[in-house]
Amino acid sequence: MTQLEIKNNLIKRIKEIDDIQFLEAIKTMLDSKSEKTILLTDEQKNEILLSQKEVNEGLFIEQRKLDQEINKWLNGK
Repeated sequence: MTQLEIKNNLIKRIKEIDDIQFLEAIKTMLDSKSEKTILLTDEQKNEILLSQKEVNEGLFIEQRKLDQEINKWLNGK
C-alpha cells in the first residue's frame, strides 16, 4: 500500500468515527508527531551538507578505529 493510499484510508476511517474521546486521542498522537518536527537554521543545514560531502569523500574515521586510537593514546602506546 502506498503512502497516499494509507493516508486516504485513514482519512476515510476517521470521518466515520463518532467517539469524541477516540478522536481526541488521535489528535493528541498527531499533535505529538508535529511537535517533533525539527527546524534547522541555514547554518545547521549547511553543516549537515558539508558533513555528508565529507563522508561521501571518505573524510571520516570509523568509531571503532577512533576508540582504538584513543585507547593507545590513553595507555601511552
